[in-house]
Amino acid sequence: MEPAAPPPLLSDRPAWVYLLRDFLAMYRAIPAGGSATIRTHQRQVRERIGGVLRTNPGLRETDAARKPVTAHLRRALDQGRKTAMADVIRSIHGLQDALSWQHGYDKVPRGLDRKYAYAELVGPTGPVPSNQIILGLVLFAPDCVYPTHAHDGITESYICLSGAMSQNDQGVYVPGSMIFNPPGRMHRITVADHEPSLLAYAWLGPSEKLVSQKMVFTRKPRAARN
Repeated sequence: MEPAAPPPLLSDRPAWVYLLRDFLAMYRAIPAGGSATIRTHQRQVRERIGGVLRTNPGLRETDAARKPVTAHLRRALDQGRKTAMADVIRSIHGLQDALSWQHGYDKVPRGLDRKYAYAELVGPTGPVPSNQIILGLVLFAPDCVYPTHAHDGITESYICLSGAMSQNDQGVYVPGSMIFNPPGRMHRITVADHEPSLLAYAWLGPSEKLVSQKMVFTRKPRAARN
């Protein structure tokens, strides 16, 4: 029996290389707003992406998977082409048939299973293996409410690629905007009524946290009994 062929290297799949370079460019171009903390996060994301490109890992075989919300992906990509995010949108379009969209929760709240999904691009389970960073996409249907949650030991940033959304009802974020969440920060996401929203995200943290992160929503406290 002939031995199995080794997996293709990252450099053997230019579409993935272009996407990573576009992520790197986003984290270089988007202003930090004068925040030293956010500037440091952006630099760390760029360093981790650069490390992945230099390491040139073998790609992981993943099965493409769709969810109900991916019916909105074409619209989200079309809208994103009209913005400053057009380069990364073009790269995502080239790989859209290879993405594995997931819910990531043991139990998804009723209705959310049709309005939300994410696709890991780089990370412990993504097509591009890494235990130093997780990069991915999140797609929300119009009028989606993504419940309050937090990430243990994970520093997170979102970049809006298409549509409009809000976090904790504090401002509205449109393409080219970045949201920064330090570890443990509770956050809730709402999406505009008539258009989907596509976000890129980056997670940084200790490798053991990236590998074992469990996604859970925060439960509402029970009403006090009389």
